[in-house]
Amino acid sequence: MAEVDTSGLQVPEDVRLKLAELDLELSEGDITQKGYDKKRQKLLAPYKHTSKVPDVSSPNSEPSPQTSAQRKAQRRLTREDNRYHSEIRTEAVMQALAAHSKKIPVMPLPSKRTSVNYHGQQRQRDSRQESSSDDDSIYDDEANRNFHRGARSRDSGASSSSSFSDVSASPRHSERPRSAAYVKYQIPGNTSRQALADVMQSARHSQHISQPPDVTNNAKSSRQADRVGRGVSSVRVAGNVGMDMDSDSPRHQGKVAAKIQQLMNTLKRPKRKPLTEYFVEEDDALESPPADPNAPKPEGSTLTPVPGDQLVVPSGLPRNLEAALHRYGSSTYKALAVTVLDQNGKPTVNLTYGKLLSKTQKIAYNLLNKVGQKGEVPIKPGDRVALVYPNNDPISFINGFYGCLMAGVVPVPVEVPTSRRDAGGQGVGFMLGSLNVCHALTSEACLKGLSKTANGDVVTFRGWPRLSWLSTDSMSKLPKDWQPPPKTSEDVPAYVEYTTGKDGSTVGVTVTRKGAFCHCQTLTVACNYTEGEVMVCVLDFKRDVGLWHGILCSVFNGMHVIFIPYSLMKVDPASWMKMITKYKASCAIVKSRDMHWGLLAQKDHKDVNFSSLRLLLVADGANPWSLTSCDAFLNAFQSKGLKPEAICPCASSSEALTVSVRRPGRTSSSATGRGILSMQGLSYGVVRVDSENSLTSLTLQDCGQVMPGAVMIVVKIEGAPYLCKTDEVGELCVCAGYAGVQYWGLQGITVNTFQVQPLQSDGRPAAGDKTYVRTGLLGFLGPGGLVFVCGSKEGLMQISNRRHNTDDIIATVLAVEPMKFIYRGRIAVFSIEVLKDERIVIIAEQRPDCPEEESFQWMSRVLQAVDSIHQVGVFCLALVPPNYLPKTPLGGIHLHETRKKFLEGSLHPANVLMCPHTCVTNLPKPREHRPDRDVTPSAVHVGNIVQGARMAWAQGRELNMADEEGDGSRKHQFLTEILRYRAQATPDHNLFTLLNSKHGQTGKAWPPQVQIQLSMSCSQLHKRAERIGCLLMEKGKLNTGDHVALLYPPGIELIAAFYGCLYVGCVPVTIRPPHPQNVTTTLPTVKMIVDVSKSSAIMTNGNIIKLLRTKEAIGVVDVRAWPPLLDSDDLPKKKLTAIYKAPTPEMMCYLDFSVSTTGMLAGVKMSHAAATALCRCVKLQCEFYPSREACLCLDPYSGLGFALWALASIYSGHHSLLVPPSEVEANPAVWLSAVSMYKVRDTFCSYGVMDLCTRGLGTSTAALKAKGLNLSCVRICCVIAEERPRIQLTSSFTKLFADLGLSYRAVSTSFGCRVNIGISFPGAACPEPTTVFVDLRALRNDRVTLVEKGSPHSLCLMESGKLLPGVKVAIANPETKGQCADSHLGEIWVSSPHNANGYFTIYGDDSLHPDHFDASLATGDTQSSYARTGYLGFVRRTELTQSDGGRHDALFVVGSLDETVMLRGMRYHPIDIETSVLRSHRKICECAVFTWTNLLVVVVELDGNENEALDLVPLVTNSVLEEHYLIVGVVVVVDPGIIPINSRGEKQRMHLRDGFLADQLDPIYVAYNM
Repeated sequence: MAEVDTSGLQVPEDVRLKLAELDLELSEGDITQKGYDKKRQKLLAPYKHTSKVPDVSSPNSEPSPQTSAQRKAQRRLTREDNRYHSEIRTEAVMQALAAHSKKIPVMPLPSKRTSVNYHGQQRQRDSRQESSSDDDSIYDDEANRNFHRGARSRDSGASSSSSFSDVSASPRHSERPRSAAYVKYQIPGNTSRQALADVMQSARHSQHISQPPDVTNNAKSSRQADRVGRGVSSVRVAGNVGMDMDSDSPRHQGKVAAKIQQLMNTLKRPKRKPLTEYFVEEDDALESPPADPNAPKPEGSTLTPVPGDQLVVPSGLPRNLEAALHRYGSSTYKALAVTVLDQNGKPTVNLTYGKLLSKTQKIAYNLLNKVGQKGEVPIKPGDRVALVYPNNDPISFINGFYGCLMAGVVPVPVEVPTSRRDAGGQGVGFMLGSLNVCHALTSEACLKGLSKTANGDVVTFRGWPRLSWLSTDSMSKLPKDWQPPPKTSEDVPAYVEYTTGKDGSTVGVTVTRKGAFCHCQTLTVACNYTEGEVMVCVLDFKRDVGLWHGILCSVFNGMHVIFIPYSLMKVDPASWMKMITKYKASCAIVKSRDMHWGLLAQKDHKDVNFSSLRLLLVADGANPWSLTSCDAFLNAFQSKGLKPEAICPCASSSEALTVSVRRPGRTSSSATGRGILSMQGLSYGVVRVDSENSLTSLTLQDCGQVMPGAVMIVVKIEGAPYLCKTDEVGELCVCAGYAGVQYWGLQGITVNTFQVQPLQSDGRPAAGDKTYVRTGLLGFLGPGGLVFVCGSKEGLMQISNRRHNTDDIIATVLAVEPMKFIYRGRIAVFSIEVLKDERIVIIAEQRPDCPEEESFQWMSRVLQAVDSIHQVGVFCLALVPPNYLPKTPLGGIHLHETRKKFLEGSLHPANVLMCPHTCVTNLPKPREHRPDRDVTPSAVHVGNIVQGARMAWAQGRELNMADEEGDGSRKHQFLTEILRYRAQATPDHNLFTLLNSKHGQTGKAWPPQVQIQLSMSCSQLHKRAERIGCLLMEKGKLNTGDHVALLYPPGIELIAAFYGCLYVGCVPVTIRPPHPQNVTTTLPTVKMIVDVSKSSAIMTNGNIIKLLRTKEAIGVVDVRAWPPLLDSDDLPKKKLTAIYKAPTPEMMCYLDFSVSTTGMLAGVKMSHAAATALCRCVKLQCEFYPSREACLCLDPYSGLGFALWALASIYSGHHSLLVPPSEVEANPAVWLSAVSMYKVRDTFCSYGVMDLCTRGLGTSTAALKAKGLNLSCVRICCVIAEERPRIQLTSSFTKLFADLGLSYRAVSTSFGCRVNIGISFPGAACPEPTTVFVDLRALRNDRVTLVEKGSPHSLCLMESGKLLPGVKVAIANPETKGQCADSHLGEIWVSSPHNANGYFTIYGDDSLHPDHFDASLATGDTQSSYARTGYLGFVRRTELTQSDGGRHDALFVVGSLDETVMLRGMRYHPIDIETSVLRSHRKICECAVFTWTNLLVVVVELDGNENEALDLVPLVTNSVLEEHYLIVGVVVVVDPGIIPINSRGEKQRMHLRDGFLADQLDPIYVAYNM
């Protein structure tokens, strides 16, 4: 193609470049001549008035060096399948994109860490201009400006930290700069009353803090330390805060927030189909939408069976295949049967008919007589034998194939397996196993190339049966008098041909000897084959058309076949045309792909001569898009002698074999046909003629006529085989003597495929006793018996009652400028079922030099093109790196293996674009809350009474004075008095023992030896507390009522400091000290609690004081900003003159500060009376006495954990064994070893500790048991938590350590919250924990529906311990405050003597007190005062009997009201969504969800390589859609340890959200679902 001579024109440089690109497209076959001329004229039209434009397509023009170089460089890349190219389709796509370009908001670009990009994407692109100059770009100028403002100029992800280009470099070990975070203050309880977005928008900012406060964990393990260091946090403080607040400063909007706003703008488009129904719990809500009443319907008459011509077999043909072999092997033994081209394209390897006959006889003799002599299984006639030959060795294959036929053995041709995981190889192995194949024939060269074991035997390939491998090149000679055994019947199997179903399963189609012989006769008649003809075959000779024509028909007619190996075609695509010219071949068997490749080899065209060719059989002529290749090939080579009537498309099927073929040589007008059909009509299964100029039409060519001797019908695709109407698309079925007879060993699907009896519309049989075979091809019959095929069942996708073909989608994708972005022939289109409807998935191989932003723009254009042309949305579009898609043996895309890899998350795409918002239109209608129709609580109460429903309430046993008779401590009201009493009564009784692993031990030491670090008796603790009290009075100069912050690691020193404060009337505030390895992250939290609690001094030890004075700590908080620091390592020796006693028990004992999972810092006031009452309840519930021992392994800073650590032993006198959680992180077995060593009956832990033991000791239980670890002594193993019980974790823990004697009844949970830190607790004489299964769908609608175990959408809930004595709970509607009925979901309200006294606020404002701590029910028990827990749950009366003889009322905690997210009008608990996400992929080690601007954001931690990150996006989206009917808006993939987790093992979701929006997570990938 010549370069345009524009020397005489005033043509701008950009137009010259476009003309050069146009030349290149024409030379590479990416545009037709018509399209080229049209575009060229359009480009040059404005300049024609000045000069005449020379003809750029002149054949005499020579290409410029630049164009030639480009063409040469691109040639290898463009030799892919061009069957789908159509100028009409390209024009339609361009018009659709132009229509979209001005009205669609910009889509946010996914954020990707640089290290995820493969090498071609790691270039700097700063010099690229910010706006696209394409006329048909979807981005207008304004949108482009917004786009680049949101995404900035960086392509490495939504992070402000440095990028990592080395995949192997672990980012977790690098320092990551953090931007300043903001501390937000919010009153607790309010977040449950408003949307999360409103909370974020109304949040105020405090002064800038250099590092965000951390409330996660002080753990020392690598995983927890990661979470501390990397989990950014923003803490809300309870009450009205008085810190400096900048109310006028705007909210910081990061890059992520801007992109989410872009996504919201994109989603403002109305849905294509309105949602029509209210939410209902049945699955009917998700049925596919009803049929379109305006859809076209078939109007023709019912089709009658169409017979083909009568089969008139020419005289003189052989009586069977063996006879043909004998005839030509004897009479024309020197005639060539097979010629194979070598890698240089030379026909060097030949096989004569005489040689074929002799080798065939030798193989047959050896199979029947030599195999089995060395002890292996012998081969008998009728046995199945695998033929395993490479694609470049048809001679060995044809020898083995006919050798099996002669021996009466059934050959099963399969592909050569390799040691790596072959695409589909496992299915082939399963088929061989079902066929009972024990032997495999192969060539000597192939046998040497197979993987071997150490003994030299061929390995057993994955999924394959154990085979005995035989080489057909090294078989012994046969005796002269040997004759093959006679064939007893012609109805026995001749060979088995494998095929693959739509689900990817591999099955074997059985072809009988009679069928194979009839097939050869039919093809001989249809194709006019004669003896001595030369045939060129490019197809796979082991199956389908290549086997039928190149192996069977050729020998049956004594023809000479020239095989072109596929490997040679990739090097020399014109080799088959050269062979036709050289040998004057009359027949050629090709695919449209080979015709396209031949067109590209332009330098070889001058030597081509097709005058001898009478039959050019197009094997994939049933593909509608083969028409383009046929027309282009005819136009190019008609001048070379190619006759139009020689091009003969055919249709074939593995089950029915040849379906139809166009007869060669026929030139009448009725011999061929074309139809221009409406694609919309075809999508409804109706044939409608469209205009030639329509942009959404599909032009079909016929696939010939019905085969001679066969009868064809068309039946409906789904349901019973009713006959279609004449203008209706259905499945083609054939009745012929040559068709396959069964799927070997699969009788069920054999009946549905091979024994079809068509029915009339009234249900009567339409064909008498005839049975038909389904072909799997979709089409219709035209006039004159012409067969038209418009698709296949394998490529059929039925979406919302409309049918779409994968080939049509591929054609549309290729029309969107594919050359710059993807490889043409490497596209996979398939459907997956999501929410009871099929969804389209497109996977393509991306070019390595494709820029990230441009590929994303191209993906966006593809979505719009498919939507406009086909009126259907694409669910997922993914681009993978080059050569990532699984290939078939001949180089095509293995569709089923690609789909399998996509669904299992092992495809590793480079770019993913999900569009669930536009595709999923069958979601149930959002639940609508109608305030005008709200039912009053009194009406609900009356309804419950009328129905006889029991009110939802429960209470623990009564507190009686007689319960503690004989205990001298009962007469004291204060814990200080009880400690002093015990120091006097039992001074040497050990109260606390601090344990750790033996000094110097690591996790490798096994088993861990527990040693005592510190032990303290009653007297020692009393004296220690007195000296600390003196320190506070003398050095601290503190007054009664001052607050003192206690900054200690878990241990006994914390307990002594606590009582030292109480001894002098100070109020202790326990705070977790900063983590030594993460000072900059954890210290701001300490400072905040110290400030908010108004602590007058800080009591700590020398090590922590040194830590606070380090340079790193001073950089965060100036040491002068702290209150006075008191070192408890330097205590005075004086004694207190008097111990302080509060005037009234209602005075404040201590402050309990804790951070909720919503990021809210709240401090509650615990009075002396409440602390003593709590200890009394725990003592009665667990039956604690001074002779008992309890082992604690939890954090002692807040809630029930602190009460058990520091208070319970003082009150009850029992011995507490203290194991800091950090010891378990260093050595997971230390806690259980301590329990076993001391034979502890009662032990308490956190979920974090239980998880560490489950993960760390999963494979070590046998070793622990061998060392004598025994847990049979445990009566109570209780998890201290403020959340729904984690049944999966507790069950795993119980099962794992059952071998060590742990009873399944021992493991249970407790429940507490801010307003009451101890509500339920396992007891010594309590019933077993109750479990129920509830319906998740009902739970979303605030209802409890009990279901059976294993029911769909069921959720298992476990009772949260037993209510403590004196505790009463009621279930109330959180909005109306009316009491709920039994088994109804509501907020848990609690009344008990140890309720907290209220929130601690800086200004002393108690505005929240009446609503949170002194609430009254609107109906039911209206007289009692309750505290509102903020947790949803329900009470259910069980059949179990309590110790008092009454029936047991079980309390079930569902989740925190503040944590729930309201989406689509329904209430979702994050833990339920997260459980579904964790199940979606094995590489997801942790996840968390939150909402932002009504979008659901899912953050997942990837425990794998970064190139696996994008695999998670579709799976996460699918799982949440399927199980929760929610569309995920954003999927964020991060490194392990990013999701912040507090000391109780709870996820800090709001901290994660704030860090995400502030670009501080350094995500691997952020996907914004459209």
